[in-house]
Amino acid sequence: MTPQRAEGDLAVELRGITKRFPGTLANDAVDLTVRRGEIHALMGENGAGKSTLMSILYGMERPDDGSIHVDGRETAFANSGAAMAAGLGMVHQSFKLFGSLTVAENVVYGAEPRRFGLVDRAAARRRVRELAEEHGLVIDPDARVDELSVGLRQWVEILKLLHRGARTLILDEPTAVLTPAEADALFAVLKSLTAQGRSVILVTHKLREVLEGSDRVTVLRDGRVSARMNTADTSPAQIAAAMTGRAVELDRVHAPGQPRHVVLDVTKLSTSSVHRVDLTVRAGEIVGIAGVAGNGQSELIETLAGLRPATSGRVVLAGQDITHDSAADRRARGLAYVPEDRHAVGSAPAASVADNFAMGHHRTSLSRRGLLPPAAVRDHARRLVERFGVKASTPEVPASALSGGNLQKLLIGRELAHEAPLLLVEQPTRGVDIGAIQNIHDQLIAYRDAGHAVLLVSAELSEIRGLADRVLVMFEGRVTAAYTKDEADERTLGLAMAGGVRTDSALAETAE
Repeated sequence: MTPQRAEGDLAVELRGITKRFPGTLANDAVDLTVRRGEIHALMGENGAGKSTLMSILYGMERPDDGSIHVDGRETAFANSGAAMAAGLGMVHQSFKLFGSLTVAENVVYGAEPRRFGLVDRAAARRRVRELAEEHGLVIDPDARVDELSVGLRQWVEILKLLHRGARTLILDEPTAVLTPAEADALFAVLKSLTAQGRSVILVTHKLREVLEGSDRVTVLRDGRVSARMNTADTSPAQIAAAMTGRAVELDRVHAPGQPRHVVLDVTKLSTSSVHRVDLTVRAGEIVGIAGVAGNGQSELIETLAGLRPATSGRVVLAGQDITHDSAADRRARGLAYVPEDRHAVGSAPAASVADNFAMGHHRTSLSRRGLLPPAAVRDHARRLVERFGVKASTPEVPASALSGGNLQKLLIGRELAHEAPLLLVEQPTRGVDIGAIQNIHDQLIAYRDAGHAVLLVSAELSEIRGLADRVLVMFEGRVTAAYTKDEADERTLGLAMAGGVRTDSALAETAE
């Protein structure tokens, strides 16, 4: 752990930051101090004010009150460019990269080395190699970004900041799509950066990472600071209690379900990136799919949902062949779907919260002689807002006004309300706070126990292990391993996710 710095040796200091939006006090006199050479974790439930506070620090929002000090000097950033010029850099959850450009072109974009007035491409490649070698990274400067793994794209984002001389790095949920090994590698790099005197502000929901990788923790609840802790002196339960205001049961492994008849039967299913996949999901069970991002999990789920055509194979839902059915027909036959991309696929950001909750129900339970009574839509939304703890001032606000975690709660609630025989769910708790994770897990288990079938894709191994009755591992577009609940420990899954095992016997046994 990095030694603590003196109180006066501050990289960033926020004093009394207050920010109001219509109907919401997002930040209420928040103080935050970040020392040079430390990893400082910023935690809190969805809607606690973390993103607003970081947007203010990075010049994307202006505070209503309070002051910002960087390297001991008070400043007010008009935009993110001014923040970057002051030595700040931010990696967002959604990477800001150009997929068609190379690693070197992305890293130097906007700050290109020049020779005789032209971009010096050789110098750009050399600069990327030097930065990568300095921090122990293996990355090809000439590789196209859209051909890189998610973990390598994370490095490209960090190299961008280092190229621009960032002294304080703000990382928003940096390990959301990384494997455990990639996350460990990221923290090794972050610690090497802080050893050089740089500072890192880590916005995350993952307690293990905070405890293993940070020096200090600041917790927000309802827009206020609820706790400041030295990481070495605290525990997961203390942080969770500070975030939620109550005791939270962490990393619970749920009892296995009682599988019955087959609901989903997939035989030799192939697409351009999925190869001859066989799987079954039964009523009363959750089947988890683990794998490093980019190994075909998302493409498999999209094919099952009807968003991507199959090139061969067969998909049977509740005894009916749906291989060539449209997405709408599949939903009508009993399929519910929570997609990985909650913004572009799962919701209509410009539509209201109430209208988003109504989607998929508008032709069934909410329809009255072909019409949608506004009162029924509002009542439906209010019930689900309360059940899933969605923080929205009213059901009439646009979905775009919700935080990512609250939008995720909306999608989960909407799809569970269908009571469909089969639920396809990708990353059900990505970006969701600890208290809401527990609620969502309980809802999924209750859905299973009510006799529904659930096919779950998650990058969180603790989530897979806690919820799934069986676990399949995908590698390079194939299901390469399968485990029972008792067999699926983290080490075994991690090895299989890296392509280190193929257990055909297990695949045969778990398919029976």
